[in-house]
Amino acid sequence: MYQKIVVALDGSESSRNALHEALELAQLTKGRIHAIYIVDPWSMSPYSGYVDPEQLRAVLREDGRMALEGAREAMANRGVSGDSEMEETQDPADDVPRCLARCVHRQSADLVVMGTQGRRGIGRWLLGSVAETFVRGAEVPVLLVRCVREVEQRPRQARFKADSLS
Repeated sequence: MYQKIVVALDGSESSRNALHEALELAQLTKGRIHAIYIVDPWSMSPYSGYVDPEQLRAVLREDGRMALEGAREAMANRGVSGDSEMEETQDPADDVPRCLARCVHRQSADLVVMGTQGRRGIGRWLLGSVAETFVRGAEVPVLLVRCVREVEQRPRQARFKADSLS
């Protein structure tokens, strides 16, 4: 059960929470983690006249390096085996969900763990959702991990309470 777990990182709090969940699962199943950070410089193309593309790539790669370094340290601290990689979208027609799907296929993953920002309403409509797009086409189970802070900020009546089931 879940011997090869791919965890998608983007440097956000929700992806750090996803890493924590992936580590917990890997410890329980004695599985391996493959941490991936995807650089997507093409998503910034509307700003191409204002931003030097090579400087942008350098900043995105540095963010990825730091996120993956943190993941490797967390794996070592928890005694979980694994590795990491930084991948980059291939062109403007490529996107993070497709790039992640290629990684999952290449790794023969049993499970993908990823954070979600939990956007709703107009924010979700305008910005879309990497997690939602990935889940729609996923060929393996996906565990979505929300940012704890966002769950705490939701109105009380909208929160799910496990004890209400008993």
